[in-house]
Amino acid sequence: MRRRDLFRMGGLTALGAAAAACGGGGGGAGAPGAVELQFMYWGSTFEQKAVNKMLQAFERSKPGRKVKPLFTPDEYDVKLNTLVAGGRVPDVGYVPMAMSFRLGEQGKLVNLFPYLKKYPQLAGYLPDAYLWSGQDNLHGVATANEIELLWYSKSAVAEAGIAPPPADAANAWTWDQLVENAYKLTVDQNGRHPDESGFDPKQVRQFGISSSITYGAAWYGFLRGNGGDIADEQGRKCLLDAPEAIEVFQNLQDLVYKHRVAPGPGQLAATGDDVPGTNILLKTKRVAMVVDGHWSLLDMNESKVDYGIGVLPKYGEPFTASQVAGASAVFAGTKHVEEAVELFAFHIDPRYVDLYQQGLWMPQEKKYYEDQAAIDSWTKNAAHPQEFRTAVVDYARDHGVPDFRNRLKNLSAISSDLLTPALQELETGKRSAAEVLKEVAPKITAQLQGWHHTQEL
Repeated sequence: MRRRDLFRMGGLTALGAAAAACGGGGGGAGAPGAVELQFMYWGSTFEQKAVNKMLQAFERSKPGRKVKPLFTPDEYDVKLNTLVAGGRVPDVGYVPMAMSFRLGEQGKLVNLFPYLKKYPQLAGYLPDAYLWSGQDNLHGVATANEIELLWYSKSAVAEAGIAPPPADAANAWTWDQLVENAYKLTVDQNGRHPDESGFDPKQVRQFGISSSITYGAAWYGFLRGNGGDIADEQGRKCLLDAPEAIEVFQNLQDLVYKHRVAPGPGQLAATGDDVPGTNILLKTKRVAMVVDGHWSLLDMNESKVDYGIGVLPKYGEPFTASQVAGASAVFAGTKHVEEAVELFAFHIDPRYVDLYQQGLWMPQEKKYYEDQAAIDSWTKNAAHPQEFRTAVVDYARDHGVPDFRNRLKNLSAISSDLLTPALQELETGKRSAAEVLKEVAPKITAQLQGWHHTQEL
């Protein structure tokens, strides 16, 4: 995620601090009689502030508990792997999704299944939130039910004289409508649009749309909506070479090289590979519309962006990737299992935590999408715009499909060796989607090992 890269320059300092803090293998010594826990996490500066506030709320509500925050904004997976290998894990924390399954299968995460009765709110989650390493082995949950959305600059849309992206799935734009409006929102330094004579694609002042080709959650809703998937029902055959998938990826590539309404590699980076966050892109009107996750809401509000939220354009069905998050888990190395599970249950409970009201997270309990009073408890405030109910709550409930990255086995190896390099090549525009995907799909099939275990509570 982009927000993990915001602190690249300061990452080594933060990692060093985290390493020193994690020296004891689980909870450390705090005030006399107190249990001190460590909570490890990533995020932007706004998320850091919000998470630390949550941890302070836990301390106030649980006398005798102290929590040391381990903010690790860069190289998180590398750092956590090092701590696991050295037996110096934190007590509770974020875990990259693919890593969570590996650690769960190795018995390095606490099985939370026996705790569902003690913490009944955990038993009322959306089914796709649970992360299973095997029968009755619940190694964690997706931290939040994040979905992908179409963010836009209200002023850019108004200046182009177009209607805002629809905020409900029933009226979602078709792909052709997205392209048509992206033309009107794309202007070069002389005010020309891509379909006008003299348009300069090397001097674009404002791009109409940015939608990642390499970030799986950004395109998975399109793929499912077009009748495709990354793998078959058994998770043993790659389907990216099917016509439905080729169409989706060719359309994404065409935004850049055929229609010239989306930025290519390096066109948004101020320096090196650093691309500004969605909040900055919209605030500066470098891009008029961006496909990005719900978690951007916190940064949007903190940055005072004049934004709007729309649903994604649709193919046959209006779908969006859901459960687009890392995992949260309790580490088996903790010296304070009961207290760590207590913190785990607290840190994702909207009754006690305001990260939902602030706009960082979406709840996992089903009641927050079905019961009006529960919906109002996290959405009826200044941080959530008027269109939030239909564009996010209803959209997630009725049109979310769980992110394949939470469910497909061996995905880390497949992504690093095959999928990501193929999508990066596609992003360059040097070869068509059909050429790239027909070449890589059989290689991915050879490495597929099926879908992860799921079960009903």
